[in-house]
Amino acid sequence: MRLLASLALCLALIAGCSGNDGGGASGPNPVVVMDTSMGSVKIELFQNKAPISVKNFLDYVADKHYDDTIFHRVIPGFMIQGGGFRPGMIEKGSRPPIRNEASNGLRNERGTLAMARTNDPNSATNQFFINVVDNPMLNRSGASAGYAVFGKVIDGMDVVDKIRVVATADRGGHENVPVEDVIIKSIRAAETKEEKK
Repeated sequence: MRLLASLALCLALIAGCSGNDGGGASGPNPVVVMDTSMGSVKIELFQNKAPISVKNFLDYVADKHYDDTIFHRVIPGFMIQGGGFRPGMIEKGSRPPIRNEASNGLRNERGTLAMARTNDPNSATNQFFINVVDNPMLNRSGASAGYAVFGKVIDGMDVVDKIRVVATADRGGHENVPVEDVIIKSIRAAETKEEKK
């Protein structure tokens, strides 16, 4: 009986962790769909582990800030970055910067989204990047403030992989800019089953 009870407990724990948000709080994580010129990417946002970053991102989504922006920095063995420029490398305005949440325990692994920032750890605004490989050097450590992970691609990594191998060049003082614009057409909240009914 003890073995069965232990097995039941293990199964319950596995089921309870299936959301993979690491936060343990109730309720599903928000999911958004990023529609790009190369296909769609579905992203889960870890609001329990990165509440500041997720709220910041969703505020930009609600304002349709990301519509018709581009992935302006693409490095095939590292990451793809977007959210802050229109075609032609025209920079978009942003809200005030947010606090760095890189101490939340989430790691910069392949498929995760993290906030882009300057050398100031608390300088992230509208730009984000998708890790295309595991990037442990971006995690918080004793010597580094780290880059805050706040989401993960749950569908569409094939699209991300298509973007990461586009031809790039230097443009207007910026390196690794796609030669042909990779456009983020929109980012919207994913429809729930209830909304589809």
